[in-house]
Amino acid sequence: MQASIHPLTCYLSLNPPTHKGNGSLTVNKAFRRTRKIHRPISSSMGIPEKGRHVNSDGIERFYLGLDFGTSGARYALIDKQGQIHAEAKREYPLYLNGESVDWGRSWKETLFSLLEDVPIYLRPLVASISIDGTSATTMIVNSSTGEPLCRPLLYNESCPDALPAVKSIAPPNHTVCTGSSTLCKLVSWWNSDSENKDSAALLHQADWLLWLLHGKLGISDYNNALKVGFDPETDAYPPWLLAQPYSSVLPSIVAPGSAIANVKEDVRQNLAIILTGFSEDCVVCAGTTDSIAAFLAARATEPGKAVTSLGSTLAIKLLSKSRVDDARFGVYSHRLDDKWLVGGASNTGGAVLRQLFTDVQLQKLSEQINPSLPSSLDYYPLPAIGERFPVADPNMNPRLHPRPDSDSDYLHGILESIARIEAKGYGLLKELGATEADEVFTAGGGAKNDKWTKIRERVLGLPVSSAAQTEAAYGAALLALKGARQ
Repeated sequence: MQASIHPLTCYLSLNPPTHKGNGSLTVNKAFRRTRKIHRPISSSMGIPEKGRHVNSDGIERFYLGLDFGTSGARYALIDKQGQIHAEAKREYPLYLNGESVDWGRSWKETLFSLLEDVPIYLRPLVASISIDGTSATTMIVNSSTGEPLCRPLLYNESCPDALPAVKSIAPPNHTVCTGSSTLCKLVSWWNSDSENKDSAALLHQADWLLWLLHGKLGISDYNNALKVGFDPETDAYPPWLLAQPYSSVLPSIVAPGSAIANVKEDVRQNLAIILTGFSEDCVVCAGTTDSIAAFLAARATEPGKAVTSLGSTLAIKLLSKSRVDDARFGVYSHRLDDKWLVGGASNTGGAVLRQLFTDVQLQKLSEQINPSLPSSLDYYPLPAIGERFPVADPNMNPRLHPRPDSDSDYLHGILESIARIEAKGYGLLKELGATEADEVFTAGGGAKNDKWTKIRERVLGLPVSSAAQTEAAYGAALLALKGARQ
């Protein structure tokens, strides 16, 4: 992948930051202009004053969640009631290592930039930290130093060369039986002309970032480890996986939100400038994937509660009493304590709408739609050839005709057709054995379209509403809160 070098990279190579005599970091005006600063956002209650954190029970503590998504990262700082007290976001700076993007360096810099963004007067009150990362983003690192042995393999990268080997050992239709699974990435690396296999360790993006804070290498959580083959039902790696020569690189697994260790002392000393004010008893907790953290943010805690994410694609997640896995449809279950989060994702969604309408058109045409009247138009909106869920057909063609004379009727037909796909998705999960959905919360840009929400309510036959919180960083903060209570 070809990428341009971030301006910050060029500048730092010529003008590194300097330290004042008092230990503070200084940069000149040119650096300030180059670097994108995202200042913390206070909650609706305003920026709290120091005295507000003291109550009859002692000093109130806060819980920090960080979300590392596909294009950037953010943090959310909450109290034990879930009120947000500060939040900020950062874009990833891009660095090149040869012809590849050095994502490890980019993520590491972003992590410490976000920690630096936490208001200094709130840092001593941070009781715990957790991080979520993109699912199946895989890192092979040195088991002693934690330094990457190869470039990170991203969530959407596929390793078809390893798929036959993985299918030969895994049960049919297992979650790992896709080219983008963590296990396929591990096997692909293992079978390459790689050195240092005896000193290698596998981590996921969130695991590695957390390791930078707690210093205990080789720990992951059972959400991130699902796609490497860990069985969350038995709470163990299966025998077919442990029998492989590369099983030695697999991480130890804990529950998401488990307290791992306090911020390591030498980490605190080496990063004294950035971590100024964080207390010695601040505990680092195991993380999760970004999609799980986004579901946690919606506070959907009972079986039958579901979250539909209407972004570029349509993704559904349903809290179920039963586990459901079927690789044919890309359906798999994550463990959430004693329940299962069953999910699937269709290629339909906002990307199709963006191909046909501008944002202004979407807003104006939506206003003309009567959501109580069914549309007679029957489409299957796709941005390109191929569907994965609830129909597994890589050769499926988009169906967006006939187009009526009225643009509002056309939009109505598309929105209703996407709602039918959503309904078929929840129906398929039920057919496969999941708990039946009884309420749907909505995240993503589509949640802002009230007419679409009413169409979906009619088609689904269920109450549909916008999730109060949708940011994965908020879900990661809830995991930090969970870990602090252990």
